[in-house]
Amino acid sequence: MNHWGALVLALGLCAAMPAFAQESSLKDEVKTRLGQVESALDDWDVPGARRELSEVEALIPADVEPLKYYQGRVAFEEGRYDDAVGLLQGANIEDKPGSYLRLAKDTRDIVKNHQRAESEHFIFLYPKGKEAVLVPYALETLEAIHRAMAEDLGWTPPGGKIRVEVVNNARELAKVSTLTEKQIRTTGTIAICKFNKLMVTSPKAVAQGYDWQDTLAHEYIHLVVSQMSRNTVPIWLHEGLAKFLESRWRGKAGLAMTPSTQALLGKRVKADKLIPFEKMHPSIALLPTAEDAATAFAEVFYAIDYVHQSKGAAGLRAVVQGLKAGQSDKKAVETAMGMPFGLFEKAWLAHIKKQPFPMELVPRDDRVVLKEDAKGKVKEDGEKKGREISFGDFNEVQEVPARKFAHLGELLRERNRVKAAAEEYAKAHKLVGDKYESVSNKYALTLLELKRLDEAESVLRGSLRVHPGAPATNVHLGRILLHRKDYPKSKTAYLEALASDPFDPEIHVALTRIHGALGEAELATRAKTATAVLTGLKPEEVDELARRFLQEEAELSGTSVPASGDDKPKAPAAPAASTPDAGR
Repeated sequence: MNHWGALVLALGLCAAMPAFAQESSLKDEVKTRLGQVESALDDWDVPGARRELSEVEALIPADVEPLKYYQGRVAFEEGRYDDAVGLLQGANIEDKPGSYLRLAKDTRDIVKNHQRAESEHFIFLYPKGKEAVLVPYALETLEAIHRAMAEDLGWTPPGGKIRVEVVNNARELAKVSTLTEKQIRTTGTIAICKFNKLMVTSPKAVAQGYDWQDTLAHEYIHLVVSQMSRNTVPIWLHEGLAKFLESRWRGKAGLAMTPSTQALLGKRVKADKLIPFEKMHPSIALLPTAEDAATAFAEVFYAIDYVHQSKGAAGLRAVVQGLKAGQSDKKAVETAMGMPFGLFEKAWLAHIKKQPFPMELVPRDDRVVLKEDAKGKVKEDGEKKGREISFGDFNEVQEVPARKFAHLGELLRERNRVKAAAEEYAKAHKLVGDKYESVSNKYALTLLELKRLDEAESVLRGSLRVHPGAPATNVHLGRILLHRKDYPKSKTAYLEALASDPFDPEIHVALTRIHGALGEAELATRAKTATAVLTGLKPEEVDELARRFLQEEAELSGTSVPASGDDKPKAPAAPAASTPDAGR
């Protein structure tokens, strides 16, 4: 039932009301207040909708369908899904795809067995199982971005704690949102802010993980901007603010732009194929391709970056406040920036063109690849990391000579001819530099086996310059730093890996040892608990595994950590044994 249908029903309340309620003024008041409930929901003001609804409840009988409809809408936005289903059924809402009744039913069924964790401002609902390891890191991230947005935008959500719901896969995300599964897969969407909550896909659904902590922050910023502006911010400014500010939970704004996305933007600028702001409506997730979506995100990132560089956080607040006051997007930008919008567009484009585009890079496909779409190219849950031998990793290498050298290096490494493998990888790396994570990581692993740690570290850091946040690269760097007992830097590397791939047991085993060495007892316990969840080990077995992890006699690159389902902790590999990302 739409807004006008509900109001038509409200106008016909006379037959269902006592005689004293059939006064024209009462009908007008009911109509007005129901309209205000609808407006408050459209404005993302759920507390306001609840207040107006309480006034209506005192005026009309409880069984009137329009009342039940809006009670169901509010119950749904408040996360009371059983109540929402009953009320919407009582309002005779049709149970069809896209209806509030279907959304309430599907969401109720998906989250009914979820576990629950809370912090001061958030409720985190997650599937039973390995997602338990996300909880402390997720709540820390959310509380940090909550503080940052209070500081930068001057807004904290009213009306209780914010719900964050983790879903298992794209199919479930489609059921709890208004996007189709095809749209989600096409654009690589993995999280949505809607219905007064954040909906986030578990990293386990993505082949190489994704930047799930930045994603939580990104979606929370959408919530803040929607509430603060009363849902008046157009999508290009919405996404620009969220993308630019998403890194504030971990430091300053503007850290989210990756070299690969910069290279893509540079290519589109050169080809004069940027996405117009108006084409981004109603959602960047609905653009035809993942490359279009990535281009649009980069464009709006630099639009907000330009505003921030010119006017600071006050400029961002001014844009949002102008929109809330009823200005158009162009007028709000003009007022905040003190220049005509046409001049702003020219200045923004000049700002983009001044960026140091890494033109030597081939922009990679930043589309999030779901595990179910990876066609067997990723390890299944419970499968051990082993020696991390794989030939398929080099399919991305476009330079044929480099790909041949890399394949030969992997063949030699598989046959335990490590020194010869390193020579072949060195040839491949010399041809392509830091362009490909696969070449850099396999080369670094052979150098680790040969105990050439300084060289391995140099290769890995070069790769991170091009592919920041890559989990495998950070894990390998963490091994080197932990081996050297450089605990603070090793901690940083492993936490960077965790921010994309939180289900790698090695990360948590290493953090157990690192936190212990740094005297961080509470954090060590957290890492130990996560290791137990992911491996099935007992706490005392985790202690033993952490104690023996990367001992002097262990082969650095052959370290093996048991995956879920292994019965006993394994010692690191013996020296004789030869030596492994996201959208929104």
